[in-house]
Amino acid sequence: MSTFIKDFIERETVSRRNFLLATAAGMGAMATPFVFGGGAARAALTDPAIAWSYRDRASAYWNSIVSGGEAFVESIGKPKDFLVSLINEGSSEKSLADIKAFLAKTGGKCAIACDANDSPNARPVVEAVRDAGAYISTIWNKTDDLHPWDIGDNYVSHMTWSDEKPAEQTARILFEAMGGKGGVVHLGGIAANNPAIERLNGLKNALKDFPNIELLDAQPADWDTTKGTELMASFLTRFGDKITGVHCANDNIAYGVIEALRAEGIEDMPIVAYDGNPEAVKLVMDGKLLATVFTNPHWGGGITAALAYYAATGAFKPSEEPKEHREFYGPTILISKKDAADFKAKYLDSVPAYNWKDFWGPGNGQIKYK
Repeated sequence: MSTFIKDFIERETVSRRNFLLATAAGMGAMATPFVFGGGAARAALTDPAIAWSYRDRASAYWNSIVSGGEAFVESIGKPKDFLVSLINEGSSEKSLADIKAFLAKTGGKCAIACDANDSPNARPVVEAVRDAGAYISTIWNKTDDLHPWDIGDNYVSHMTWSDEKPAEQTARILFEAMGGKGGVVHLGGIAANNPAIERLNGLKNALKDFPNIELLDAQPADWDTTKGTELMASFLTRFGDKITGVHCANDNIAYGVIEALRAEGIEDMPIVAYDGNPEAVKLVMDGKLLATVFTNPHWGGGITAALAYYAATGAFKPSEEPKEHREFYGPTILISKKDAADFKAKYLDSVPAYNWKDFWGPGNGQIKYK
């Protein structure tokens, strides 16, 4: 088993917090009212509606996120379709509008898990939730000056992943495969997305130790396969044989890169990616990708919904938790050819059983800001 793989399957020991959660989850209607985030007082919610706001389900990554949310709602005795999908299609405006509509429909008696699509959109989203007396947990995107404890209990938590170091690791794998020299291009995500920024920074950090490798260009491909194909085709037209390696911000982009390279008869270009989707893991096993990084979206999707839901029911009060429980990193696993088969058997061939009340066990500590 690779040293990179961290075992975050459900822990055997049930903590005192989990005992309290299990007790309080069945006593939502009996919870004592308290004031949330400076808004109107509201008692803990009984059987709140649950929604996941995300980009699209066509992506393997987001499909896994939502499948985690569905697994969580099944754990509380609900059918999968109890989880409402708010699909923003990559539009921050639609993300905000859909959430406001859901708040209005439910009268604020709801819990929301959300990727705000881009960082500036997080503030109006969480403020709308607070004003409605609902509860929200976010992932990936928010501005550095926005913190759950400044908004109040209604903004339960924010989870992101520390992408800079893993992206640096994939870049080093790429550069070594390039023989320590040549030209590399980077195809990134949406420019305002935190993970897109961190993954490019990781590449730049690795470049400092490889003076004979030139970054020819770095452009956003918006996490999209088609845009990845188009951008890579453009890079090939501009740089031709100068390109000897490709650093992709996610797996979807890498699929597009491979398509563009095949159109030019190029089958052996070193490429690295990010997300650890099943198709990408197979490409790693087949030698078509050098590496990818898994962020366990199934767990992330489930635990984000769980945090918002259990805060809404009064199972715990966010403001009584330490800051590292309100802003925290999720787990990452680097996958290369040597450990791809073991990884696939453990995480893809079957889904580990997760304890949806162990909110922070698999996490990687409090978010750090530069």
